[in-house]
Amino acid sequence: MPDLSAELIIDLHDRRLLELRWPQPATHEIEQLPEPWCWIERNHRYNSLLWAAEDQARREDVPDGEIVRRKREIDRYNQQRNDAVEHIDEHVLNSLATVERLPQARRHSETAGAMIDRLSILALKIHHMRLQTLRLEAGAEHVARCAVKLTVLQEQRADLGGSLDGLLADAAAGRAYFKVYRQFKMYNDPQLNPALYGATHGGASARLAS
Repeated sequence: MPDLSAELIIDLHDRRLLELRWPQPATHEIEQLPEPWCWIERNHRYNSLLWAAEDQARREDVPDGEIVRRKREIDRYNQQRNDAVEHIDEHVLNSLATVERLPQARRHSETAGAMIDRLSILALKIHHMRLQTLRLEAGAEHVARCAVKLTVLQEQRADLGGSLDGLLADAAAGRAYFKVYRQFKMYNDPQLNPALYGATHGGASARLAS
């Protein structure tokens, strides 16, 4: 899959985080990207929005209603992030549809989309940890501690990127395969979450036991 590599994905992640308005919507940019890149970008956007909402949800100087609003944002962004992962996997698997799987091919439990999602999160961690190394007012000890963590995060991203490239190469050669693993987030579905459709916890437990 010459059009998809960890290097290009990491470059996209890092470039977006340096954009002034990111992660605010820029639909013209999303629409111009071909699949699966449009979904890789959307996944990264939702992770970035999720990161910001998680930060805000931990504030103690705002009304409780603001925390509730942030919690609902978190649920929405997390659902959209997972939906994007599934779209990435669907595209990758479609592109591999004609590959003949070797008899000894191994099943990879983690999908390419899930690995790309992890690369997005690592990009966010690296970006924000790097900012911490620039906080001179926080003191030399803080800066040094964050610099060590930044090095570890960069190594972890390099390792994960190498593993992603290895999976894509093996899948293209028929040596490995994976499936789309559906998340089926039940807490966001008013027909599946007992707290939303009105069932009591006792009733749910009784159904499970029957």
